[in-house]
Amino acid sequence: MLLDTPVRLGVQIQPQHVTYPQIRDAVRTLEDLGVDILFNWDHFFPLTGDPEGLHFESWTMLGAWAEQTERVEFGALVNCNSYRNADLQADMARTIDHISARGGDTGRFIFGTGSGWFERDYDAYGYEFGTAGSRLDDLAEGLKRIEARWEALNPAPTRRIPVMIGGKGEKKTLRLVARHADIWHSFVMPDELPAKLEVIQRWAETEQRDTANLVISNELHRRDEEIADGLYAGGTRMFTLGFPGPDFDYDLVRRWLAWRDAKNGS
Repeated sequence: MLLDTPVRLGVQIQPQHVTYPQIRDAVRTLEDLGVDILFNWDHFFPLTGDPEGLHFESWTMLGAWAEQTERVEFGALVNCNSYRNADLQADMARTIDHISARGGDTGRFIFGTGSGWFERDYDAYGYEFGTAGSRLDDLAEGLKRIEARWEALNPAPTRRIPVMIGGKGEKKTLRLVARHADIWHSFVMPDELPAKLEVIQRWAETEQRDTANLVISNELHRRDEEIADGLYAGGTRMFTLGFPGPDFDYDLVRRWLAWRDAKNGS
C-alpha cells in the first residue's frame, strides 16, 4: 500500500433532496475551500429521506463537473457496473477525462466502480438484479473490457485513469482490488483494516500484481478524529466525507481539512 503520499480529503455531494443549482454552488465552494476530490454517487433514487424526493443521475453530472472545476479530482463513489455497457463506461470515462484536462496535459477523473446493490434501481430501470455473486462476476468481466477499451480508444485517455473499487468481500471483491485497483475504498474500522490488507496482499501474489502503490480509502461521515487517526495509522491516505444537503455543513468540511493539513504537516 502507498504510504508515502499526502492525506487527501474527498467530499461526496449526495445528489438527493437538492436542486442542481445547489449542487453546482456546493462544487464551487468545496473546490475553493481546498478539498482534493469531489464525488457523487451512482443511483437513480434517494437512499435516505423521502424515497420520492429530488434526485439526479451521476454521469451526466460528472461531465458538468469536469467543465466547471479546475483543480479537484472527481468521480462517482461509486459507479454501478450493472447500469451501463462496460465498453460504454470506458468511453464515457475517457471523454470526461479529456474534458477535465481543460487544455492541460492530464485529466482529473477517477473511475470509481462497484458491483451494485440497490435493488430499487434495478427494478425501476429494467436491469436484472441477480445475486451478489453474479453482480461481482459481471464486474470482473466489465473491468477487463474497460481496461481493454481504454487501450483501443482514439484518442486514448490523457493518463492512466485511476480505478477505485469499493467493497470488502474477501473472496471476490478484494481479489478484484488486487487485480485492477489503484484505490481501495471501504467502510472498515481500524481494527479490521490489517486483516483486509493481508487478504489483498495474498490475492496480489496470486494475481502477480504489485500493489505497493495501492491507495487505501475510507469514510469519515459520522466518525471522529480517534477513528480517523486509527485508520491513518493503518495506512489510509484518502478519506471521504458524506455531504448531505440541502443544508450543507461547510464548517464540518473545514474541520476535516484542518485535520488533513495537520497530518500533512502543513
